[in-house]
Amino acid sequence: MSAKEILKNLVSFNTVNDKENIVIINYIEKILKDKGFRLESKSKCLIMSIKNEYKLGFLGHTDTVIGDSNWETNPYEMIEKNGKLCGLGVCDMKGGLAGILQAVTEIDWKSLKYGMKLYFTYDEEIGFNGIKEIVDKKEKFPNYMIIGEPSNNVVMNASKGLLEIKLTFIGVSSHSSMPNKGQNAIEKTIKFLNELEVFYNILKKDKNDNFEINYTTMNIGKISGGTSINIVPNYCEVLIDFRIIKNEHINLILDMINKLTLKYDATYEVINNIKSFINKNEKICSTNFITEASFIDTENKYILGVGPVNPHEANEYIMEESLEKLVTQYKDMIYKFCN
Repeated sequence: MSAKEILKNLVSFNTVNDKENIVIINYIEKILKDKGFRLESKSKCLIMSIKNEYKLGFLGHTDTVIGDSNWETNPYEMIEKNGKLCGLGVCDMKGGLAGILQAVTEIDWKSLKYGMKLYFTYDEEIGFNGIKEIVDKKEKFPNYMIIGEPSNNVVMNASKGLLEIKLTFIGVSSHSSMPNKGQNAIEKTIKFLNELEVFYNILKKDKNDNFEINYTTMNIGKISGGTSINIVPNYCEVLIDFRIIKNEHINLILDMINKLTLKYDATYEVINNIKSFINKNEKICSTNFITEASFIDTENKYILGVGPVNPHEANEYIMEESLEKLVTQYKDMIYKFCN
């Protein structure tokens, strides 16, 4: 079955928030079993393998983001037009899954010395719980891992880290005409963030030219607080993320967060703490976004998938030519690492 045919079927499954997880997992399992792959593990994740020794593995997630109201077509039906394949998840990352499935099922495994393992995960778009489940079970990954996230057919071997933090500020409510009787949680938040920005402007001077955006970035993504214009707010919550160029920045940021939360009587929770990675002894081609590669403890990790890269957009699409090229690239990697 061609990658395009497989992709059409994958798109038809509604895997937003893993809704039809079992359906897509069963579909993938059947394709692979029919070609001689054996089941290693099955939950909401699926792990399959062929032969008994492995140097190579492929990994991809089955879930997608929600298709919003701006879609011009049914997001669960793949549409072909002028060389474009359009549908929810075709880019991120059902195109990669389809490429993997065509490539591995067309290989003559009897002619190769080594086999491979395939990992299909869930909940990548929200909390990375799929890959965390596999890692928590002490999975020993092959030395070479390919993650099929969209890369426009460019092999990437480095990624920034991610530090996500939730801050909570508690105050005391009072009528706005008597603010002296209250304690304004939003004012605390503003002062905290102003000090954090001073620290951040120093931190961002430390560069790493392996990345296109060559400094650690900070984004204040959400602020929630207060109930009414005439009430001193007793609560405020802030969500912040940092995209990390050097792993030592993580401790620097957490030290400053600790210091400021003590000063402003706030609390914080680390939502995600994911280290950056760069393959050793290779020319660097990096991505700014986070993938499941960052969770995998193995010597060599590569991000390689379809293009163009337009994940999470209405009318998401890839080029059919890119999908066909990806199958060839995956096959070349199999013959390189499994011989």
